[in-house]
Amino acid sequence: MNDYRLKTDVLVIGSGIAGSVAALTLAESGADVTLLTAGEDLFAGNTRLAQGGVVFHGQQDDPGTLEKDIMTAGWGQNYLRAVRYLAHKGPKVLQKTLIDAYHVPFAHREPEEWSYTREGGHSVARILYAADHTGLTIMQQLTKAVQSAPNIRVLTRRTAIDLLTTHHHATHLDFKYNLANQCVGAYVFNEQLSQVEIVLADFTVLATGGAGHIYLHTTNSRGSIGSGLSMANRAGVKLHNLEYVQFHPTALYQGTRRFERRFLISEAVRGEGARLINGKGEAFMSRYDQRADLAPRDIVTRAIMAEMLATDEDCVYLDTTRNMHREVAERFPTIYTKCQEQGLDMRTTPIPVVPAAHYFCGGILVDTHGRTTLERLYAAGECTCTGVHGANRLASTSLLEGLLWGYSAGQDIIRRLGSKWRVTRKLADAIPDWQNPGDIRNEDPALIAQDWANIRNTMWNYVGIIRSTARLRRAFDDLRNLSKNMHDFYKMTPISKPIIDLFHGCQTAYVVTQAAMRNTKSQGCHYRVD
Repeated sequence: MNDYRLKTDVLVIGSGIAGSVAALTLAESGADVTLLTAGEDLFAGNTRLAQGGVVFHGQQDDPGTLEKDIMTAGWGQNYLRAVRYLAHKGPKVLQKTLIDAYHVPFAHREPEEWSYTREGGHSVARILYAADHTGLTIMQQLTKAVQSAPNIRVLTRRTAIDLLTTHHHATHLDFKYNLANQCVGAYVFNEQLSQVEIVLADFTVLATGGAGHIYLHTTNSRGSIGSGLSMANRAGVKLHNLEYVQFHPTALYQGTRRFERRFLISEAVRGEGARLINGKGEAFMSRYDQRADLAPRDIVTRAIMAEMLATDEDCVYLDTTRNMHREVAERFPTIYTKCQEQGLDMRTTPIPVVPAAHYFCGGILVDTHGRTTLERLYAAGECTCTGVHGANRLASTSLLEGLLWGYSAGQDIIRRLGSKWRVTRKLADAIPDWQNPGDIRNEDPALIAQDWANIRNTMWNYVGIIRSTARLRRAFDDLRNLSKNMHDFYKMTPISKPIIDLFHGCQTAYVVTQAAMRNTKSQGCHYRVD
């Protein structure tokens, strides 16, 4: 093999909770694992941004109650088998991994008693947390474990371009005539060397996270552009429920700043007693739902939008100055510090908030083992559709889902590793080197920025919180034209990180819009006015 070809037992693309747990599970069994991250380290994704916590099991709780809460939040569009899998096995895997193996320091009330919090849609307090930086704390512990695992090779500043499949890429006719299409790795861009590498793998795990940055306003990290969805779609993998995009109701309002990540104000703040108020100081959620401020996110988001329209205000406010169950600076130190930086003291001044794109409930269709419809390809975390979330995600189930499916994918691959699934020399030799589309240096940052502006504005205005047939048709036409123009313009341009990201983002926006057009039923996160 040449310097830009690498062979590994398992390729894991993405380094958040799902990818890291999958890699650790595999490595502990002796598998040779290659873990890719687009950032400088393993903290580049969305996991580190999770504030509220992770679902466990409360003191007055049982799996059946959790199932019911998940199904209610998901408008009954959930896959019951996946919901039961999460409710029954999720807490056990959390205990085995995050608590016993990786020693994540979740909060305690007493030395032997967990401190639980409650969020919207939950009937009991069952969420473990670490102050208001739960995701960061989890990633700190997982990163230590990954770095100390001798058979995990971490490759930083790597961006996957395309999945390698036997039908699309293998040049030998034996693979062309085989009915089964198989994933055998990926073309990967090495940003530091500006070189495309080939990573061949017996099994591949996509754990690329969400796609919030195809929207104008989002709480997501900058790399959340749907790259896994885009690559899977091009490889012919089944996608499902892409129209169900969850908007978090409370992101910090900082004026009209655009294209920057919106700082999240955790739902746990409302769980601890905060109330939403309008510009007149009126608490309004009880007018929209009997659960008031602890209603599921889709309901709260639409209520905020309706209130903003009714009052002609740019935001609403989260009142943390009274009715709080705990001292806010101690319970929410990260949020408190961020508000202080903005000149706000959340102990005395309500926090201005607006909705922002937050979580993709749909994605790459997987079973409870993390298997996709493409042989040898697995997926875990936010890039997937497990069926757990249905039409709307219940708060704090995402970290548990990523953990459980990352672990389950690793366990399933362990059972399959062996000679039957080895990438043979014949197959490896049939995968060609990357062919650059051209050498005309026409990559213009201004044009790329404008394309991104078109994508994000189109998605926010037409495929956003409130949708209609006319809006979706406009989005479809605009994104189809943009996609065609991009292909025509960039097909002779050498590959680069900005171009890869733009193609991933544009294709993701296009398939999300198509899914929204096909589903004419207004439900959960997919809210249509016609």
